Amino acid sequence: MVSAVVAVIGFLPAALSQGIGAEIQRPLARVVIGGLISSTALTLLVLPAIYALRTRRSDESDPPPTEPAA
Repeated sequence: MVSAVVAVIGFLPAALSQGIGAEIQRPLARVVIGGLISSTALTLLVLPAIYALRTRRSDESDPPPTEPAA
């Protein structure tokens, strides 16, 4: 999380630049910032939710354990 935030902060000057050559830097910086934000959100929010849904579904479909006959 920290490394993604630091990378986003590092790309902000390129994303907001108005000088010579900014026509090339600005779109690339915005794409990188968007990718970092979306990948962080997917990793922290969506992936755990999918995992929780899948484990809950597999727990419901497993038959209860039977005790061995004595």
